[in-house]
Amino acid sequence: MTFSRRAVTASGLALLAAACSPAKKDAAPGLTKLKLATDWRAQAELGGYYQAVATGEFTRRGLDVSIVQGGPGVNVPQLLATGAVDIGVGSNSFIVLNLAKEGVPVKAVAAYMDKDPQVLIAHPGTGVDSIADMKGKPILLSDASVTAFWVWLKAKHGFTDAQVRKYNYSVAPFLADKSLIQQGYATSEPYLIEKAGGEKPAVFLLADDGYPAYASFALVTDQMIAQKPAQVQAISDAIAAGWKSYLYGDAKPGDALILKDNPEMTQDLLDQARDKMRSYGIVPKDGIGAMTDQRWAQFFEVAADQGVYPKTMDYKQAYSLTFLPK
Repeated sequence: MTFSRRAVTASGLALLAAACSPAKKDAAPGLTKLKLATDWRAQAELGGYYQAVATGEFTRRGLDVSIVQGGPGVNVPQLLATGAVDIGVGSNSFIVLNLAKEGVPVKAVAAYMDKDPQVLIAHPGTGVDSIADMKGKPILLSDASVTAFWVWLKAKHGFTDAQVRKYNYSVAPFLADKSLIQQGYATSEPYLIEKAGGEKPAVFLLADDGYPAYASFALVTDQMIAQKPAQVQAISDAIAAGWKSYLYGDAKPGDALILKDNPEMTQDLLDQARDKMRSYGIVPKDGIGAMTDQRWAQFFEVAADQGVYPKTMDYKQAYSLTFLPK
């Protein structure tokens, strides 16, 4: 059994706009037509964006937004930089800082997940009762993860690259070997592992161990920020309202659009993912979309200390606090 979840980097950009064009439609009278590219196929982890479309949060702010569904090979930063889309979803803090490192004129203007949903998953009853207990044990990681949250784990817990085993987005190796630990999303893999293996795994959210990353960013170009700041604020506010409605109101409108866009998605996966986002505090009920200089500085310091970024890099070019949801 294989699962979703994106492992996207901002390097090696390739033009893919033609491969993922949204359905064409005329903008409603008086509304500004925009395209929003998600970072993966439609799922609950993108529910706030779909809910904002479905419930008219964009429309109420003068915007007619079409969603361009992401997937393997869809490069959101490239679509933004080339003008193929107007708004993008950034998966994690590394994506955002990679843009600044490469001089891509795109910024994060809101972070809708206050905690990165990244987890490590172990078998119960194997002596792994915390992330610290994983030192020296084999861990299944994707290539992208090795250059992302793995650098934080090495810095905090003294993990080494000798622990890394190749993760191919299948849980078959994990289910077959109780000594293995694997990466995952709190909202996805633990539930699917339990369904496939009949046993609830031990799940450890990196954020609860101090991992300072944000996730699920609204990305826009520097040009839009400079020329259309009111539009940027409207985008930020509409998505925040969509997330609040999706997680703490009636999710049916957003779910309907998700299921339409992604026929492989199921209602039980959507329902449990919403429960996980609430219970883990991944998307808080209050202050949705907030970011701070302090959190960004903390994240950058760890990554720079591990050689991911030059210590002299102006990491503040990666984001703007001007358009946080009101």
